[in-house]
Amino acid sequence: MELCSTAVSCMAATFLLLHLGLISSMAQQNEVQTGLVGGEVTLKCTGIPLDSKLSQDAVVSWMYYDTLLWRMEKNKAWKKSTFLTGRTDIKMENKQLKVWDLKLSDAGIYTCKYGSHEVRISLHIFKLTVSLDGHFLQNEVPELILMQNSSGPPPNLNITLFNSNNNRVTPQLQSKTRQKYIVNLKKLEAMDSGTWVCQVHSDSPLINQNISFVVTVLGFQNPDLERKYATVDSTVILSWHLNSQKIKWKEGFTGQLNWKQQEGANAHELLDFEVTAQGDLHETKKSSNFLFEIPERKAEIIIEVKIPKVYFNHSGQYQCQLEYQGRHVQSKIELVVMKVSANPDGPLSRGANMTLTCQVSGPLPPNAYLRWERVNGTNMDVKNSRQHEVKLEVNISAAGLWSCHLIEDNDRKISLHYHRKLLFGLAM
Repeated sequence: MELCSTAVSCMAATFLLLHLGLISSMAQQNEVQTGLVGGEVTLKCTGIPLDSKLSQDAVVSWMYYDTLLWRMEKNKAWKKSTFLTGRTDIKMENKQLKVWDLKLSDAGIYTCKYGSHEVRISLHIFKLTVSLDGHFLQNEVPELILMQNSSGPPPNLNITLFNSNNNRVTPQLQSKTRQKYIVNLKKLEAMDSGTWVCQVHSDSPLINQNISFVVTVLGFQNPDLERKYATVDSTVILSWHLNSQKIKWKEGFTGQLNWKQQEGANAHELLDFEVTAQGDLHETKKSSNFLFEIPERKAEIIIEVKIPKVYFNHSGQYQCQLEYQGRHVQSKIELVVMKVSANPDGPLSRGANMTLTCQVSGPLPPNAYLRWERVNGTNMDVKNSRQHEVKLEVNISAAGLWSCHLIEDNDRKISLHYHRKLLFGLAM
């Protein structure tokens, strides 16, 4: 074997060998393609001439590892019976292999051969499973299971989630292996219904895969606990707005409305209801002792009760509960009732003292209080309750109109009035 005659020729030969080695290395490198279980992929036979430019004796074949899948020659194609039978097709123009109804086991090396030319594709398959088939009740916690399969050792994955409003959500990792990741989301709210995205990333091999999934949350458009104020002898309507129409919920569910006067007391069922798969609401009144009405139905699905004349003992917790497939979620309205009384009651002589009492039926939040004041009076005619007081008394001798207000966040929620009269109907 002759040695290089000059340094230049030796360098040229060395460069040629390195270049050929690089080409060989690139030719052996697998192209990575991803797919989702149940979906489809199209594997490209890159570098193969179009069908119209192939010679008559050209042979093109697709292999799965060493198993022949398809063979094309003389403008005809035939396929071998394999595990992919009934789930593949060939685009004759460019020899692309289409695989549908993907399974985790479909992952592996697919090779397109044309003479000495080979295209090797490493198909990486993901499967995302959402608990309860994506149908949740408000406050439930979804579980996501992400599985992967590939031709080599499964890569380490980074998982990022985005909710239906495209806001990033941090999942809680429950368990992890190279093949399976199990994560939990936060408690769902009624507004979380919609299409979510699971973003999967791997550095080696480089993978960026977005997996969309639908979350449907049945629940109330009310808060979990709502407080409503009413005065005795007034009319009040308690309403629970369901979101089933808004989210196009396609299955039937049931529910009931209960009332109890205080925590720990026995609950009384006021009505039960059923919403059909077609979205029709049917209500049945259950209590004959509690005087309430069911208002006329509206276009929306609303559970509603009307108390035409409120008594002090109508106060308490009204709980509406949805039930679906043995699971349930509830929303409560706490009705707080106000009353006023006088001791002694009735007209009094000039200068006589009277005690006015303003009382509410249950505890008030820290930002709420009671206030007595005389209409058109002075600052001396104003008295406020202390925090958490449910009864406020004021001793008066001046005649006129006195008002008790329930104030929350500097907003007057409800008021009751007492007219202090003098004997013989004279008022000052």
